[in-house]
Amino acid sequence: MRIACLAALIWVAQAAVAVAFDAEDHVDYPASPETAVLRVISTADQSVFEPILLAFQARNPGLSVQYTITSTTELMRAIQDEDAVFDLAISSAMDLQTKLANDGFARRFSPTVADGLPSWAIWRDQLFAFTQEPAVLLVSDADFPPGTEPRSREALIATLRENPDRFRGRVGTYDVRTSGFGYLMATQDSRNSEAFWRLMEVMGRLDAQLYCCSGAMIRDVAAGDLALAYNVLGSYAAAQQAEVDGFRIVELDDYVNVMLRTALIPTTAENVDGAQKMVTFLLSLQRQPDVTTAAGLPAIDPASFQANTALRPIRFGPGLLVFLDQLRRQNFLRNWEGSLVQE
Repeated sequence: MRIACLAALIWVAQAAVAVAFDAEDHVDYPASPETAVLRVISTADQSVFEPILLAFQARNPGLSVQYTITSTTELMRAIQDEDAVFDLAISSAMDLQTKLANDGFARRFSPTVADGLPSWAIWRDQLFAFTQEPAVLLVSDADFPPGTEPRSREALIATLRENPDRFRGRVGTYDVRTSGFGYLMATQDSRNSEAFWRLMEVMGRLDAQLYCCSGAMIRDVAAGDLALAYNVLGSYAAAQQAEVDGFRIVELDDYVNVMLRTALIPTTAENVDGAQKMVTFLLSLQRQPDVTTAAGLPAIDPASFQANTALRPIRFGPGLLVFLDQLRRQNFLRNWEGSLVQE
């Protein structure tokens, strides 16, 4: 069985590579006979990205893949500060990826398959979007019978204000001080709606629980420990919903920020040819529904944005760099802490 033959060999971090950035895991997908190695650093969980890696290897026999999993901020650190040698960098933090490309840490590549993608999916032939993943509201089935869940941020604010005892300590969201994806979603919210800061204040008064990642929020909502969680990565929630009961996914009607998962080829890349093959493969995922279904990562689909005007893809460009300015970031985090971390 192919998957058994390509079973991941989990490495101990210290034995795999000597790096200073914090790697969560290293996974090796060997090929036999091996002709080349592709080193990938990524923020995507192994369980999510493995179907894509195996499908890629099936089309590129002989190419081994070394897959390093880390956080969005640690990926940035590895590429920007440490010149770590990776052939491909994949992240959910579009702002940090944009900064890497803008600051000269990404190679240019013009894939032929790009013609079938919208112009906003590729930036300067350096940054390539291959999924569209909404930030959603999760609600517990026990706390919200069908039809009672809030459908907008204003409705969410009203629900929380009117039921403080019911929701105290049972509302979750990202700790944007440590989560790159959470920071991206929060800053986009602040640009899109005046309701964001009011929502943060209400959640702060209810002793909101702060999380590093979507997986932990999904787990706690499903278990009933949280009544709801805000700005959860929708692709991860949908994948878990197929295995775990107890929660529902709500795409709010006022707007839904849609993150584009991106790949870039670092200037430190040694296997540039392999990296270009992987980028080409990722950009063709919309023609491989079996792979995207197995991974739970929806491919770029321009028609979906026409069908649902509430969906708002986050666009590449200088606007994504505004909140990465040190002073702007400090001011934003100060305001966020003043609203949400009420001690």
